[in-house]
Amino acid sequence: MKSFVGDNQILISVVIAWAGAQIIKTLLTLWIDKKFVPERLIGSGGMPSSHSSTVCALAVSTAFIYTIHSFEFSISLVLAIIVMHDAMNVRLETGKQAQIINAMLKDNPFNWKGDVFEQHLKELVGHTPTQVVCGALFGIIVALIVNAVVTP
Repeated sequence: MKSFVGDNQILISVVIAWAGAQIIKTLLTLWIDKKFVPERLIGSGGMPSSHSSTVCALAVSTAFIYTIHSFEFSISLVLAIIVMHDAMNVRLETGKQAQIINAMLKDNPFNWKGDVFEQHLKELVGHTPTQVVCGALFGIIVALIVNAVVTP
């Protein structure tokens, strides 16, 4: 399997996992909301977590190439844990805060003026645990398939 990334199966896994999750996210939005939202193709937040699919594909592919006893796998596993924790906690809370701030700015009870008070903060930036787990499973499956098909 030759592509723009050559035969680097780690990078192939990561790219396919990210792109696949973004496409699934876009298709789910189209199916559920009955509208095409191009931002879903590259945006964060939503189902499944493309961050989780990307880092899990990275970790699993790294385990295939270097084994689970390698420092490369250790680094990719720690990165995956940090990214998924951040998506479920820090970024999810950031989205909740953005919802509250947007509601406050819409009402504007203090009659604040200026461009900064007319901006709309992005609310869909984090993930629920279910979105993270689904993204992680998708990334693992992609990595298993890629590593079964591509030989180093």
